[in-house]
Amino acid sequence: MSVETSRRIVLLRHAKADWGQESDHERPLADRGRQDAPMAGRRLAGAGIAFDLALCSTATRTRETWKLAVQELPERPRTVYEDRMYEASLGELIALVNEVPDEVHDLLLVGHNPGMHAMADALAGEAEDDLLARMNRSGFPTAAYAVLAFGGSWKDVEHGTGRLTDFWAPHA
Repeated sequence: MSVETSRRIVLLRHAKADWGQESDHERPLADRGRQDAPMAGRRLAGAGIAFDLALCSTATRTRETWKLAVQELPERPRTVYEDRMYEASLGELIALVNEVPDEVHDLLLVGHNPGMHAMADALAGEAEDDLLARMNRSGFPTAAYAVLAFGGSWKDVEHGTGRLTDFWAPHA
């Protein structure tokens, strides 16, 4: 496989969650979240990205977001529910991506803020148009996603190695 292999990573923040009596890990989606998650899925389907792998936090709100979003995709990618994504720091998220096998070309992470926003911001060495400014102004709201393109191996993903090619948020 060429070192110049083109790869994409999509960072999807979970949709809007309820604040009930549950522990933070067990918080379910709110009504708005149940509406926004399929919208994000439809938008991703329209982007034409055929995910090889989805890594999803084990939190209830991320699993529910993924369950609703994936129904909108033309094909369901292999999905791994990853405990390490819950409350993961930027460094922990990058380390997780560095473990992804090189057979994977398009990767989706379904996670939480501040990690999703921090990762998108840190990895984006370049950005198309005003995407980086728009993403940072928005604060990476619930159900938002960022698409970053890379060359090379997942082991080489680090600060500034990506190009932000798309950013979308349902209410921005």
